[in-house]
Amino acid sequence: MTTSAPVSGPVRDTTSSADGAAPGRAGRRRNPPAGPARRLLLLVLTAQFMATMDVSIVNVAAHTIQSDLHTSGAALQVIIAGYTVVYAILLITSARLGARHGYSRLFTLGLVLFTAASLACGLAAGADALIVFRLLQGAGAALLVPQVMSLIQHTLTGPARTRALSVYTAVLAAGAVVGQILGGVLVSADLFGSGWRAVFLVNVPIGAVALVASRRVLPHVPGTRGRRTDLPGLLLLATALGLLVVPLVLGHETGWRPWTWITLAASVVVFAVFVVVERRVTAAGGDPLIETRVLRSAGLAHGASAILLTLVVFSGFLFACALHLQGALRYSPQHAGLLFVPLVIGFGLGGLYWRRLPGRLHAVLPVTALLVSAVGFTVLALLERGGGQVGVAVETALGVTGLALGAAYGPLFGLALSRVAPADAADASGLMNTVIQIGQVLGIAVIGTLYLSRVTPPASAAASGHALADVGFVVALVCAAAALFAHLARRSAGR
Repeated sequence: MTTSAPVSGPVRDTTSSADGAAPGRAGRRRNPPAGPARRLLLLVLTAQFMATMDVSIVNVAAHTIQSDLHTSGAALQVIIAGYTVVYAILLITSARLGARHGYSRLFTLGLVLFTAASLACGLAAGADALIVFRLLQGAGAALLVPQVMSLIQHTLTGPARTRALSVYTAVLAAGAVVGQILGGVLVSADLFGSGWRAVFLVNVPIGAVALVASRRVLPHVPGTRGRRTDLPGLLLLATALGLLVVPLVLGHETGWRPWTWITLAASVVVFAVFVVVERRVTAAGGDPLIETRVLRSAGLAHGASAILLTLVVFSGFLFACALHLQGALRYSPQHAGLLFVPLVIGFGLGGLYWRRLPGRLHAVLPVTALLVSAVGFTVLALLERGGGQVGVAVETALGVTGLALGAAYGPLFGLALSRVAPADAADASGLMNTVIQIGQVLGIAVIGTLYLSRVTPPASAAASGHALADVGFVVALVCAAAALFAHLARRSAGR
């Protein structure tokens, strides 16, 4: 197996001829000039930002959608969660399609579908139409998102790639929270009487500009048509992810009925069948959906586990906080969203500027930062325990905790991907993006359920504060577990 050098050190990437390039030219890849590289990064991360933002931007518009379209509770759940379900299920499949047909081609196709579906959602006349277009929007996001990391992996090397991955992690964090803030602002503003429709229509001009830019900015990275499509693997993995994600997304809203637990158990069985089938495909000399050598890449499994737990912490605590602020403290969606700004700014600064710390600290940064995050969540739990109004102390703690999470999350990506060969960028991209989505879903499902099991809305500020404190203590423990996986990833990668 060929391997790329660690992203934080000297780089000499090697790419097999499976990448679609001639063997004589594939051995050494050079970064594009700074200007084109920045334009490429701006384009792909803008698309990534839109896709990430749409996971949360619809939440604050839910009440308005239900009132305007007279939707049932079940239909509203599908409108909100259907995007995430389709998004998570199709990520690895889309990554493989990008490797086969070309990353730029799949990115453009996904951007077209996402932008058109956003327009259709904004113009939908009824709940049924909105559900269909929302599912298509999730499919478009799933097509374009895996290509973002693959394009970064394939076109950038060394420090340039590390910087790009740092910005990438900041965009992931910002998109999740900006969605809540922007959603509240747009619905409250009711521009031209658009109401909830603005949360979808905001994507249209951005997507249109990105499509125009893509014709000039996207590089030509040919696909590897010689690789056969692993149809049984595609179907099994899509089924397994669907069986996992659907009950996690809808479980709480449906009261965790027996079907949710049966479906979760079935997902384990299908995942096991998928592993058996993939091993047989490999043994027969075929092209498995996920190459086993990717999973064996030094640091990938432990790094991905740390990232998964970090997303559980980030998304779960945000969700529980939003319930506390809007439910118990009666803050408006816009006010509640703005209170998360220190967390987002801290996360973004940590993700962008961790490389400016002395080089001797880089190796221990993920572990140290995650332990600092654990302390930060403990402090937040103690501050919120009484259910008081959010003040300077809470905002400061949020900023410091976000800074620590960002400083951990950025280098974790580099650590997890540092030994992945460029030829395996698509598989690693699909895998990591799926880990991110599952982490977000798990955070909302598990941490959100923990909060709601302690208090029944509408609740008093004191009762809700105690429930949020319990969440904070649990999240601190999860941070400590993520720090352990980060330590194991560092040892595996030889850092």
